[in-house]
Amino acid sequence: MPSYLEKRSIRYPIFGLMGITVVLLGLLAYYNWLLSILGVILSFPPFYYIFKVDAVQRKETEEYITTLSYRVKKVGEEALMEMPIGIMLINDEYFIEWTNPFLASCFDEDTLVGRSLYDVGDLLIPLIKQEVETEIITLHDRKFRVILKLEERLLYFFDVTEQTEIEKMYQEERTVLSIIFLDNYDDLTQGMDDQTRSSMNNVVTSILNKWAVDNGVFLKRVSSERFIAVYNEQILQQLEKGKFTILDEVRETTSKHNIPLTLSIGVGTGVSSLPELGVLAQSSLDLALGRGGDQVAIKQTNGKVKFFGGKTNPVEKRTRVRARVIAHALKELITESDKVIIMGHRNPDMDAIGAAIGIQKIAEMNKRDGYIVVNFQEIDTGIQRLMTEIQKKEELFSKFISPAQALEIASEDTLLVIVDTHKPSMVIEEKLIHRLEHVVVIDHHRRAEEFIKNPLLVYMEPYASSTAELVTELLEYQPKNVKVEMLEATALLAGIIVDTKSFSLRTGSRTFDAASYLRSLGADTVLVQKFLKEDVETYIKRSKIIENVYFYREGIAVAKGQPDEEYSQVLIAQTADTLLTMDGVIASFVISKRSEYTVGVSARSLGDVNVQVIMENLEGGGHLTNAATQLSDVSLDEVEERLQNVIDEYMEGRKKV
Repeated sequence: MPSYLEKRSIRYPIFGLMGITVVLLGLLAYYNWLLSILGVILSFPPFYYIFKVDAVQRKETEEYITTLSYRVKKVGEEALMEMPIGIMLINDEYFIEWTNPFLASCFDEDTLVGRSLYDVGDLLIPLIKQEVETEIITLHDRKFRVILKLEERLLYFFDVTEQTEIEKMYQEERTVLSIIFLDNYDDLTQGMDDQTRSSMNNVVTSILNKWAVDNGVFLKRVSSERFIAVYNEQILQQLEKGKFTILDEVRETTSKHNIPLTLSIGVGTGVSSLPELGVLAQSSLDLALGRGGDQVAIKQTNGKVKFFGGKTNPVEKRTRVRARVIAHALKELITESDKVIIMGHRNPDMDAIGAAIGIQKIAEMNKRDGYIVVNFQEIDTGIQRLMTEIQKKEELFSKFISPAQALEIASEDTLLVIVDTHKPSMVIEEKLIHRLEHVVVIDHHRRAEEFIKNPLLVYMEPYASSTAELVTELLEYQPKNVKVEMLEATALLAGIIVDTKSFSLRTGSRTFDAASYLRSLGADTVLVQKFLKEDVETYIKRSKIIENVYFYREGIAVAKGQPDEEYSQVLIAQTADTLLTMDGVIASFVISKRSEYTVGVSARSLGDVNVQVIMENLEGGGHLTNAATQLSDVSLDEVEERLQNVIDEYMEGRKKV
């Protein structure tokens, strides 16, 4: 039988037909009233039948609607009261006016009516005040997705406890791939006999195997210096909480056997594809090794990188073979270019300027013009003294150009050499990096997560004292058709002396070799001292900052500049250096305003405290013993508080280890 809807759809055309019939009978009556009467008589029975059927249909429709309304109302009431969805009505004072039984049962209460949200679920208050439409919160050990209807003062609660537990389980069970590398294995085993090498391998393998068993890690040695470790995210979280104590265990155990062996670990995580995990793990390992080794690097899915370890000074293990290879590669790149543009970091120091002058000389030796980018508004007193001497050498001074001039002369075949930094955000003119495809990076800082994209050549040696030292070694392997002038050699020597604090910090045998070579080229140590002299006003400023020094923790000195005075980066760095010479100080931090909206922190240590890790947590970076950061739109007190929190976190991590 047709439904009532189908009947109603038939009804309207029939009534239309009846109307047409009446009109036709009226027209017929005009012409022949007898035929019209006959038509009316014949039409009466079907019209009567149609009206009767329509009355029946109306009654059926009314009954159907009444029944349906009742059913819908009943279903709505049952859904409201019995479905596993919590419903809550509140008033403007955050008191509960009504809840359905399901929500009350979730709170183990007979009724919640009349209770305050501050007592029942204070986590809901911020959600309502901030007008957050949906949020997942925890109430009575269960997870609820809360949907807020602010105008109706209505809250819906969807229990997602099982869903979140499944998601958590999925996250924890995801595969993590690590590559474990023995940093200096080749160097250590080069002169060993078979018995000693075998003994060392047994020591390291037993430590790593025990670590793998204790932590549920699958470990496989794939070469003499490389292991592959497979585990899951849950295990990784536990290893992070323990700050990867395996690094300290290997270092301390092998040092007892007079074998200074360290580990570097690259971790790939956050993706389900095994090839991608492998790429991430290798990339993380490269980052750890680029920062000097003896640490763990974990690349996260958001692009950030976590670092653990790095508590020791990098072991000097670069060879002259590598320096010669880099020198040859640099020579090839220079000869293939039309000109060379050299650029350091903003507010350049002696190391950046000295290294830039050295690269300019290398370009000249290879018969190419080299130009050094300098912003003369951003140079300190020492660099100004150096530039005054350079001005006396017209040919050399003409090679110094402004950022605007560099952008103007740059062409497709120009080679850009970045010295003393590898961060795009720190160079003098970032537009040059984006404009030029041929880029070389020469730096001695530990590699940070921010790095210049796709350089042709990278020469990063974190165990070198300075970039000037690296450039000096490259100079030795260049054609000797052009003589290195005394002032050029002096600038390079000044860069080494400044970064080593007169050969007292971060100084290896290669540092003295480079200094000796520069001295043989005529470098003037007296002139270096002239460049490094400071005026009385600077000395007084530094002394006033030191007056405010206090020990935040044992051996950790913190000093803060005046809140209404701006200080140069060089001044606060010198202040941190001075504090480090004080008795009982193993690490120093100096906080001061750099500009109206910027606060700088300069950090120094003797090696017991890794100030690089501390500064990285404040958006900065540097070396194990020498680091800094700059923070915008914050006050001195805010930076001081953040620094203290980071120091606390770092020291607590050391205690756990």
